[in-house]
Amino acid sequence: MSVIFNYDSRLRLSLPVIQGSWTELDRDSQEKILTRWETIRGTIPDRVKEIEQQIELVHNQLTLEEDFERSCELNLEMAELASIINDLWIWFRTTPSLTSIAA
Repeated sequence: MSVIFNYDSRLRLSLPVIQGSWTELDRDSQEKILTRWETIRGTIPDRVKEIEQQIELVHNQLTLEEDFERSCELNLEMAELASIINDLWIWFRTTPSLTSIAA
């Protein structure tokens, strides 16, 4: 049973990967993982703000763009950025808790 944090280049943060069951981990291991996750999780709102600024820049380009193909590319770029924001908020709401294990 182990937990690793893999860097996700799309989201630009490390995500926990649990091999096995969360409840199989001892309390000390769970606490260490939760501490690390809370640190990572705390960066998500700032990351979302960065992406929102990127969307605004792309949107401004789109409003001035006259070439249809380029407009489509910009729309796709905005959609991908919005998708990243959605995924980040899903991860932000992921808050595991300590499990009581009977001795």
